[in-house]
Amino acid sequence: MTMRPIRIIGDPVLRTPTEPVTTFDAELRALVTDLMDTLLGAPGRAGVAAPQIGVSAQVFVYDADGHRGHMVNPTLELSDDLDDDDEGCLSIPGLYFPTRRALHATAHGFDQHGEPLTIAGSGFLARALQHETDHLHGRLYVDTLRGDVRRKALREIRAGRFDSPSRPR
Repeated sequence: MTMRPIRIIGDPVLRTPTEPVTTFDAELRALVTDLMDTLLGAPGRAGVAAPQIGVSAQVFVYDADGHRGHMVNPTLELSDDLDDDDEGCLSIPGLYFPTRRALHATAHGFDQHGEPLTIAGSGFLARALQHETDHLHGRLYVDTLRGDVRRKALREIRAGRFDSPSRPR
């Protein structure tokens, strides 16, 4: 089992769009395994994207609403129905803010062997698919916040009010 350390806000890899995967080989399968080990290695995790472990590849894993898997090179179709719910991120540990997301999401991409894959979900699964796909584009959930909620989140991040023993100084 290889549980990799999670990169914390301030690390440039989290703000850099990832590269599409073009080779579906043993290296990709090892990355998926490391991502899944990192996801399942601590309780309460719903997803981990490759940039969160320092890898610039369009890959994420998820474990939400009884669905567990991975996705390579995802694209999303989102419903017009929106939902506000608290959201957090392993890369901004301990902070949770109401975040608006599409209530339904369908992700199209590939599995680790290059086979086409579609995952559709509502509620928490839809939120996880959107959250992890955002990571692949260099976006964090706090980027979607607006108004007073955004100002509060940015103040707490600047003040270092999140729980991380490995936060960059």
